[in-house]
Parts: sequence; structure tokens; C-alpha cells
Amino acid sequence: MKFEEIKELMKLFAKSKLDKIKVKNKDFEIEMEKGGETVAAAAPVASTPVASPTPAAQSAGAASAESEAQPVQEGELITSPMVGTFYAAPSPDSPPFVQAGDTVRKGQTLCILEAMKIMNELEAEFDCKILEVLVQDGEPVEYDKPLFRVERL
Repeated sequence: MKFEEIKELMKLFAKSKLDKIKVKNKDFEIEMEKGGETVAAAAPVASTPVASPTPAAQSAGAASAESEAQPVQEGELITSPMVGTFYAAPSPDSPPFVQAGDTVRKGQTLCILEAMKIMNELEAEFDCKILEVLVQDGEPVEYDKPLFRVERL
């Protein structure tokens, strides 16, 4: 499957009422599940277990969330188009592609997303100013996870 086909499949699955899907095509295989922690593909993908809060912690968290009004964040979000690993620079000893405060032109590389040992460059879809980088270098990211907060120019 081509990368664009995988992206389209992920979008359709996210909008569907299906809870689980598995696609096999020759030597390629992908499995997606909603509401779970499982992500499987032709190559193993690392997942981080998340502890579920107790009902008491949930109600305490809800009360504190209501009492603390979060300020509205300015700008738009650029999100991950895939599951993978976020890399801010082309190599460990190179400077990052972009940092907070940088002005970016349409088509300029923002980061690299590694998925199944394939390095995919994420390019800006419009001219913008980077307000905030929301993930750390080497951090695993999920589909649609916010990567950058930007302001259109």
C-alpha cells in the first residue's frame, strides 16, 4: 500500500462505526482498533501503557479542571498524519528543522515521522510562524496528535 492510501484508510476508519479493522495485501499488513492501546503493523510499534485513573481520581480531576479555567491557546494545530516516531532534526547531531519563533514557508520540512522504518518528511501546508513545538525529539506519536502550534501568515 502507498502512504497516501494508508492515510486515507486511517481517516475512513476514524469516521466509521467500526471498532477494529485488519487489512492484508501480499506482504503488507495493518491492524487498527478504536478505544484500545493496541497498534499493530507489519513491523512492531512501541506502545506506552497508560494507567487508568480510579473513579475518585477522575472526580477530583474533574473538580479541579472546572475550578481552573484553562486559557484559550492561540493559533492552529499541525497534527500527525500517521502513527510513528517524531524526529525534529535530520540526524542526531543536526539542528532541528524548526523551533518556536521560526517563520516557515509552504513546503518547508517541519519534522520527520518514522513509520515502519520509512522516514517521512512532514511539510508545511501553508506559510506560518511556529508558536510551539508540542512533542519531544524521538517521542512516539499517534495519528492526529498535535505536533506544532502555529499562526498562519
